Amino acid sequence: MAIREILEVPDPRLKVVSEPVTEFDDELKTLVEDMFETMYDAPGIGLAAIQVGVPKRVLVIDLQEPDTEAEPEDCGDSGCGHKHYPVKNDPRVFINPEILDPSEDLATYQEGCLSVPEIFADVDRPATCRVRYQDLEGKTHEEDMDGLLATCLQHEMDHLEGILFIDHLSRLKRQMALKKLDKLRKAA
Repeated sequence: MAIREILEVPDPRLKVVSEPVTEFDDELKTLVEDMFETMYDAPGIGLAAIQVGVPKRVLVIDLQEPDTEAEPEDCGDSGCGHKHYPVKNDPRVFINPEILDPSEDLATYQEGCLSVPEIFADVDRPATCRVRYQDLEGKTHEEDMDGLLATCLQHEMDHLEGILFIDHLSRLKRQMALKKLDKLRKAA
């Protein structure tokens, strides 16, 4: 496994439309392992293959939600004194995903993106959707999704079409976000 470089705007490869996966082989498994390692290192909750420069229709997602059934642990911050639930990992792989039935109802989440670091904005997306996808062996699955998982999957699927979350913003908000990103880069 290896941590790969995450492409950032304005890299033109982020605008490439990804190709379907046709070979379910060891190369694909290595790509997925690397994507998880890269996503966890970043840290993030989702990553599309194009974000690491591979124009294939592959996504990895792990919402890493708190495991409220486990015993709370002491906070890692020295002197914090708070107890926190450990994170429950649920790594998911989606190959050649398709949205079959997006709801007309919308949900708004504040989104961020590893390819647009330190920038966050509210984005409206269908609140629920039915998704067809393949697993690492090529087996097809269908699943109804809602909440953060539905939003994250739609966000990552946009990457497969060369769309970034900031493309959903008004022109003015997108320009403001990109200016803020330029300032942050110059300050670093």
